[in-house]
Amino acid sequence: MHCHTCKSSKDDLIYESDYWIVLLHKSQGYIGRCMIDLKRHAESLSDLTKDEWEDFISLIKKLEAALKKSFMATTFNLTFMMNDAFQEKPYNPHVHWHLRARYDHDVEFEGITFKDPQFGKHYDRTYTQEISNKIRTKIIQKIKANI
Repeated sequence: MHCHTCKSSKDDLIYESDYWIVLLHKSQGYIGRCMIDLKRHAESLSDLTKDEWEDFISLIKKLEAALKKSFMATTFNLTFMMNDAFQEKPYNPHVHWHLRARYDHDVEFEGITFKDPQFGKHYDRTYTQEISNKIRTKIIQKIKANI
């Protein structure tokens, strides 16, 4: 069975722990948005081991600190919805999280202004900002330097 997450590209790799990989998400409307993917294939949070949960907590602490230092993030939204995995049969969910840094201020980075027009409200899933591969690489480097 094909799993999109298991076969995802590691080109946008930010960090790797014992059990998780962190990738820069393709959408950077919220600068620093990441995907946190479990390295092994598991379909539900209840499938996670104690070690995977402990590693995840440690990872979140590192990521939040790195995003605060890199871009002065104000707060974070962490989501685990899994809806896309159930749009086509056969269903094939894979445990992963979306981490969106949220900002009560504009962020200037490499000549681009990143805004968070929905700050204080639910994030907008469709909100994005086009950036070049060069800027993507610089965002990754900035976060890596602060982990």
